[in-house]
Parts: sequence; C-alpha cells; structure tokens
Amino acid sequence: MKTELQLQIQDMIKRGTTTVGLICDGGVVLASEKRATMGSFIASKAAKKIYQVDDRIGITTAGVVGDAQALVRIISVEAKLYRIRRQEPITVRGITTLLSNVLSAQRIYPYIVQLLVGGIDRKGAHIYSIDPFGGNTAERDIAATGSGSPIAYGVLEDRYSRDMSIDEGIALAVQSLHSAMKRDSASGEEIEAVAITKDKYEEVSEDKIKSIRATFN
Repeated sequence: MKTELQLQIQDMIKRGTTTVGLICDGGVVLASEKRATMGSFIASKAAKKIYQVDDRIGITTAGVVGDAQALVRIISVEAKLYRIRRQEPITVRGITTLLSNVLSAQRIYPYIVQLLVGGIDRKGAHIYSIDPFGGNTAERDIAATGSGSPIAYGVLEDRYSRDMSIDEGIALAVQSLHSAMKRDSASGEEIEAVAITKDKYEEVSEDKIKSIRATFN
C-alpha cells in the first residue's frame, strides 16, 4: 500500500512531460517533448529533458527540473571517476545502480523524478526505468514516462518491433510523442531525440524530426 508521500510524488511526476525509450537493432533511441509546466501554466517551451551522462549512456527526465539536473551532475561525475579508476567505461547497469542508491538514500527528502536510462555497453543495449525511491526496472524493449505515457504506449506497443533499425526507432519515438502531444496538455512544443549505438551518441537533428512529424499531420 502506497503512503501519502508516495502518492503525492507520483502525482507531481505525472503532471507533465512525456519521454520514451526504445531498444532497436544496433542501439537505443531516447526521445522527449520540450514543454515544462507548473500546473496549468506553461513555464518553458524549450526545456531539456535528455542528458548525456557517459559516452554511450543517456537519461530522460520527468518530474522536478532542479532535482533532475542535480542527479545528472552527480552521476556524470561518478561515471568519469569510474573511467579514471578502472580505465574502462561504466556499464548501463552500473549507472542505474548508482542512481538507485542515491535516490534510496534520500527517502525522507526525495528527488521528485522518474528516469529512463538507456545506452550501449559491452553487454549490449539496455533501458532501465527508475522511480523516485530507487526502484530499478530493466525494460526489455520499450518504456515511457510522464503524463502522456499512456498515449505514447498505445503507439509504441502497436508498432514496435525489436528488429527495427535505429532510423525506424527514431520515427516511432517521434510518432509516439506526436500523438501524446495532441492529447496531453502538459506535453507539447518541439521534440528532441538521441540515437545511441556502439559507435556514437548522436543528437537527432531538428530538421530530421520536423520531416518525420510532417508525415503525421
């Protein structure tokens, strides 16, 4: 049974944002819209919700912006320290374990965030979903967070295939966000996306995203 605090945090996370993650043939796609809300007020139309924390690992954020940015700073530093000490990059699982430990240690004054961590390491492509109290779930193929996630899931589950290419994954991620933005008032404006493969972490160009969205109008 959830406590009153847990229910309040869950409600705050669900007030705004839609982010998605997909495992594709050869990599991972992460995407998000850019609207930030405070109740019914649109606080920003260009909010950044995807952050690179290591060479081949990214995080999408839903919830309180300040909390998300603080966590990104902490984990980015830890990833760099790990590389210096071990002379090898940290695994995606390692990043999520660190995040889980930080969040679990802050149960009294929690970080009000829900995160998707996606990337490539020596064991392949991975996506993990992490809740505000450190709960860590390995997602097998797709994941979505935020108030528009039920709508995004409808598109993802209907059209997703594990063997789709990175480009197909980008198109599907954009389509799922496009649909969510049409029905969820807390999701809107532009879309940002990244494609992570064993060779690079790449931000998808605005022109490419616009050309994909144009096919859905």
